[in-house]
Amino acid sequence: MTLPPLIPRDVLFGNPEKALPLLSPDGRQLAYLAPVDGVLNVWVATPGGNDDRAVTRDTDRGIRQYFWGRDSKHILYLQDKGGDENWRLFSVDVVGGTERELTPYPSVQVQVVDHNKHFPHDVVIAMNRSDARRHDAYRLDLESGEARLVAENPGNVVQWVTDARLQVRAAVAARDDGGFDLLLRGTEADPWAATLTWSAEDALTSGPVTFSADGRALVLRDSRGTNAARLLRRALDDGDATVLAEDPEYDVAEVLVHPDTYEVQLASFVRARRDWVVLDPALASDVAVVRALRDGDFLVYDRTDADDRWLVGFTQDTAPASYYAFDRSAGRAEFLFTTRPALQRHTLAAMEPISFQARDGLEIHGYLTRPPGLARTGLPLVVNVHGGPWHRDEWGYNPEAQWLANRGYACLQVNFRGSTGYGKRFVNAGDHEWGGKMHDDVVDGVRWAIAQGIADPARVAIYGGSYGGYAALVGATFTPDLFRCAVSIVGPSNLLTFIDTIPPYWSSYRTMLYQRVGNPETEPEFLKSRSPLFHVDRIRIPMLIAQGANDPRVNRAESEQIVAAMQAKGIDHEYLLFEDEGHGFAKPENRLRFYAAAERFLARHLGGRAQD
Repeated sequence: MTLPPLIPRDVLFGNPEKALPLLSPDGRQLAYLAPVDGVLNVWVATPGGNDDRAVTRDTDRGIRQYFWGRDSKHILYLQDKGGDENWRLFSVDVVGGTERELTPYPSVQVQVVDHNKHFPHDVVIAMNRSDARRHDAYRLDLESGEARLVAENPGNVVQWVTDARLQVRAAVAARDDGGFDLLLRGTEADPWAATLTWSAEDALTSGPVTFSADGRALVLRDSRGTNAARLLRRALDDGDATVLAEDPEYDVAEVLVHPDTYEVQLASFVRARRDWVVLDPALASDVAVVRALRDGDFLVYDRTDADDRWLVGFTQDTAPASYYAFDRSAGRAEFLFTTRPALQRHTLAAMEPISFQARDGLEIHGYLTRPPGLARTGLPLVVNVHGGPWHRDEWGYNPEAQWLANRGYACLQVNFRGSTGYGKRFVNAGDHEWGGKMHDDVVDGVRWAIAQGIADPARVAIYGGSYGGYAALVGATFTPDLFRCAVSIVGPSNLLTFIDTIPPYWSSYRTMLYQRVGNPETEPEFLKSRSPLFHVDRIRIPMLIAQGANDPRVNRAESEQIVAAMQAKGIDHEYLLFEDEGHGFAKPENRLRFYAAAERFLARHLGGRAQD
């Protein structure tokens, strides 16, 4: 048995040919991302036509976040500098080509809160313009460029919510105990009033979704009184609640809301794969048509103002993302494109849902991707730990899983305790367990793979970014005998300094970090015990560490202090610093440089193959 030909790294990690399509609100145009001279920009075309043209002119980091103005005449996009995440908002006229910077404020981060088809010239945004620690809400007039303050942050608001009239009517405010309050007001002039409280145990599984059309009810994800987050409709006058969708083990995920009636039409639960529940019978036939388009799991990414056309995307494990324009009135869909058509010439690997019992009996889920063309046992294994950690791996096309499988490794992805989507008991089981039971779950996953005969115990690596990078450092320091080598990307090495250097606008989340990770003021020794930096002398395996110099979430010192400690002790390591990157690698040339280095590193220590 032999592996299929190598998939070139630029096919996996270079720019996509096209990506992230969106229909204009009037349905007459299609926007998408595609390269211009190697840099991702926004293109606009007439669906079915051949008049594609680039409407933005970025020459540096590329555009990754954009949306249509509700007037169908403007594209709006967010851009930062060097990965600093101080997002600025730009607008470009798709006909005339005129571009404007709408938020020309240095060191200010813009967040898009909402925009509404009934107010085509307005966008509600949040900016930390008056205080770096907090985002106030503004109503931005796209024609004049004026941003009018509509809600001042009292200091602890982490989310603003608008109603059908694009008025900021609700807010989520952090509490000192790690929970959140839901604040409401009647008009912009009214004071805020706390309406309900989510305690710390419900904080990661609850939150507002949308107001009803008349503004008299809120749709919420809510785990109070149950394990997994249900979808509720809650009357504001008397608090009466109706359950719209629920599952005993899985939190409700995506929710599709009618753009005029504001009624919930679809809801999903991400189990081993994504499952949709049809709540509006009028959509049953549409969902049936969409499901029949191709294998895979789908999302509705966009809807026209008339709601006569949808933009639908599919993910599959053995194919790149694909997109369709679905004409609801005709009951048929037009194929638009796949993001990486060059992958269709290559053999991709299936992603298998797996589960196992952790050492304390907790059921853990995850995914296994094995190399096509090789025996299914005795394989070198890379456990790829997800970031967050309040996130989860899902089924579908994953470029790193495909890269590893194509190079001859089995790729194991473990949704360890603390991962989201599996109910509050599961996510809360990760509290104060960074480097503890969360790591035990990853270790137990590796031991499961070894016991099943899948993994060669002498050839196992740990790899990850962000929290996953921390996990890789933990693997090298706390369980070095299990792993042959480790790769850490933007991973915290010292939990004390990591928490101390969070961005100013994360200050409202500080009590949540204390609740979930640990309090540097009252638990310094505990946090030291869970910090790889203080256990460098245990490292006996080679390390590859990569860092963005401008990372606002995980300061570059998190990598450099452990690199310095390894240098002092003569520990085998490589260090890659990307001067023009932040929390991850946006530029394709930087991604390709990193993956080339990681590929050589893994091949050298695990015996897989590498592209020249």
